[in-house]
Amino acid sequence: MTQSRRNDWQTLSTLLPYLWQYKTRVILALSLLILAKFANVSIPLVLKGIVDGLDPKHAPLVLPLSLVLSYGALRLCASVFGEMRDAVFAKVTQGAIRKVAMQVFEHLHRLSLRFHLERQTGGMSRDIDRGTKGISFLLNFTLFNILPTLVEILLVAGILLKKYDVWFSVITFGTIVLYIVFTLGITEWRMHFRRTMNDMDSKANTRAVDSLLNYETVKYFNNERWEADRYDASLKVWETAAVKNQVSLSFLNAGQAIIIALGVTLLVGLAADGVVKGTMTLGDLVLVNAFLLQLYAPLNFLGFVYREIKHSLADMEKMFNLMGQNAEVKDIETAQILNTQSASICFDHVDFSYEPNRQILHNVSFVIPTGKTVAVVGSSGAGKSTLSRLLYRFYDVSQGGISINGVDLRELNQVSLRAHIGIVPQDTVLFNDSIYYNIAYGQPTASRDEVIQAAKSAHIYEFIQSLPDGFDTLVGERGLKLSGGEKQRVAIARTILKNPPILIFDEATSALDSRTEKAIQAELKEISANRTTLIVAHRLSTVAEADEILVMEQGQIVERGRHRDLLELGANYARMWQLQQGDEDNSTD
Repeated sequence: MTQSRRNDWQTLSTLLPYLWQYKTRVILALSLLILAKFANVSIPLVLKGIVDGLDPKHAPLVLPLSLVLSYGALRLCASVFGEMRDAVFAKVTQGAIRKVAMQVFEHLHRLSLRFHLERQTGGMSRDIDRGTKGISFLLNFTLFNILPTLVEILLVAGILLKKYDVWFSVITFGTIVLYIVFTLGITEWRMHFRRTMNDMDSKANTRAVDSLLNYETVKYFNNERWEADRYDASLKVWETAAVKNQVSLSFLNAGQAIIIALGVTLLVGLAADGVVKGTMTLGDLVLVNAFLLQLYAPLNFLGFVYREIKHSLADMEKMFNLMGQNAEVKDIETAQILNTQSASICFDHVDFSYEPNRQILHNVSFVIPTGKTVAVVGSSGAGKSTLSRLLYRFYDVSQGGISINGVDLRELNQVSLRAHIGIVPQDTVLFNDSIYYNIAYGQPTASRDEVIQAAKSAHIYEFIQSLPDGFDTLVGERGLKLSGGEKQRVAIARTILKNPPILIFDEATSALDSRTEKAIQAELKEISANRTTLIVAHRLSTVAEADEILVMEQGQIVERGRHRDLLELGANYARMWQLQQGDEDNSTD
């Protein structure tokens, strides 16, 4: 319980700065809240005056018009002040939700590639969704239910203590304390079931999203039943926790009803006894009963509110934990803004490992002079694609350094660094939007004419025009409505549109047929002219004209030189060339 409360306070302290930026509205809303409660508490006092004014034992039977008007005015004030409070506070709630959601979203983009490779997207999105809804519930019910209820309890207890026997206040406070202690104890016990429900809900959602994203793979292997069973395994645990949650809720509600019923019975009994003895009037009995009715509803609701606030805090805790994830790659305070149209790249004795016990790169050194092209070839797992990830600074090197124009990447602003690099990756992933949007993503501020020209340069314009919806054609989830070659050409088009001084082609033509590949290669050669270019390739025919070719094996550069020189060397590169030429001859036959 101590750990839970500590986490709750941490969650609340994280939320407070988002509220305090609207401090004027918060103070005004609280003022209106207090005014509404004063009006609400005054209503039974006026009602007592009306009843006593109509009692023939105390006065002639005349209509106490002023009291009736006051009664109506107080009820109106209580309602109007409450609505004004809600209207004033709406900006605080929605503004805080928006800012928190934006900060979580921006923070997730600041986290390293390592975090995103390990994340579970479905569960994480559900955590954020529940967390933002939790903020709305927490703010509205804490400020507009718990706080006003406590204010009303104090006012009523003060009036009862001043006007009546001390036992009225003792019973009122005793009932409330017993109610709160019971509610808190049972609710803390029930939180375990809610947390289990949340965990299983997130896990089930993760499995569902992952399975649906890989729909084709599921069908390839006839694994629909396997996927359904995995999904149901999480739902079974969720169901068990949900049943226990509901049973414990019924126990809590029954206990609360018993406590309230005892308190109400004792107070009404005291008041009735006072009327019989002549120490209290009928108006006093009505007053006590009205106070009890006013307290009963919010106090009964207070149990629900507290439970839901605890649930909201649990929901928010996971979302704020995402905010607590430290960005692995950070800019230093004195980070320089890269601004150049000519870039030279230097890898200087670079060591790198994704995991401490598995080193990927060993003492890698090479230079890509301004406007030149360097290609990296080798078998799968040699560390080729890791070079592009390090150049983008998705990770920092373990040893050595990478520099652009003599400045270490760790001293450069990440946004400006990545603005200078364009990449055509091997596995092109597109947004579930139009073809136009996906090409324009390379430069969102580009004009339509520039987007069309980029499509023409990537030899995809005619294909787009042949589609019924043209550039407005939706590509589907992750671009699944397009073929591999079509997706690759969209990726090339958006890189052309970005127009960066540094280019990376990571198996850029791997998904293309031979005819299209040759056309794209010619275009890539044209756009890479006078640009600093790194080509990661498996097909050696795509790198034959590079200024330098690096052959990598097991994270080390084992050969380097131009195409002709490496063939004459007769080592690894020459063997790979002969094998691939043989494969091409066989495929031609």
